[in-house]
Amino acid sequence: MSGYSKSTLVRIKDYWLKQSPPKEHNYQNVKYIIYDATYFHKDGCLINIMNGEDQSMIAQTYVNRESFKDVHPWFESLKQNGLNPRYVTMDGERSIIRALKLAWPRVKLQRCLYHIQHEGMRWLRTYPKTEAGKDLRQILMKVCSIKTIKEQNAFICDYRNWILRYKDFIIKLSKSIIAFKDLQRTVVLINNALPDMFHYLTNTHIHSTTNTLEGFHSRLKTDYQRHRGLIRKHRIHYLQWYSYFKNFKNSNTL
Repeated sequence: MSGYSKSTLVRIKDYWLKQSPPKEHNYQNVKYIIYDATYFHKDGCLINIMNGEDQSMIAQTYVNRESFKDVHPWFESLKQNGLNPRYVTMDGERSIIRALKLAWPRVKLQRCLYHIQHEGMRWLRTYPKTEAGKDLRQILMKVCSIKTIKEQNAFICDYRNWILRYKDFIIKLSKSIIAFKDLQRTVVLINNALPDMFHYLTNTHIHSTTNTLEGFHSRLKTDYQRHRGLIRKHRIHYLQWYSYFKNFKNSNTL
């Protein structure tokens, strides 16, 4: 189809995979970012940072696993190169939040609403065993559809009323049964996330979820399936070039 022989195509591919794309990012004007990580089975973890305002990929790293010891030095390096975000949309991984706050103490978090909803629904299960679980599941189902301050206040009111209604019931539950553990995990999840769930309602530059970046990762992994078997160095370069050309494509469609 290309007009080139198989051996020529292999040489072209090897030529590009032996080098990284040029680094062209100016971090000075980047204030709203989206952070997400995705694993390639046991072969490592790709971490990307996206500019929330134009959806360009501004930084990435490839590590063995998403952890404080790998992410914090990377954040510090980005800081030294001028990145100083005001808001970051991300999930609730504590070690990454700690690394983020150490690098940028004044940065504000926007917790990904989809992750909150998905994780809470997973713990409560499709068919909760208690009325408390059923009612809390109904409250969580509204999270990703909140678009106004009025809807935010209604969600918080519903959750606080749920706490008042079921507090004594939960206290009396045996601590060893699954129903108690499910409710406890979900309550802790919501309580920890609540202060950082709704910044997007007062600032349209802030993304309420990491879905934009996760969608990019999904497409990347689908395309990567055609190139499985690359050595680690070539895999990293492939992922870098993929992001580079994603930005190039965006810049030519504006």
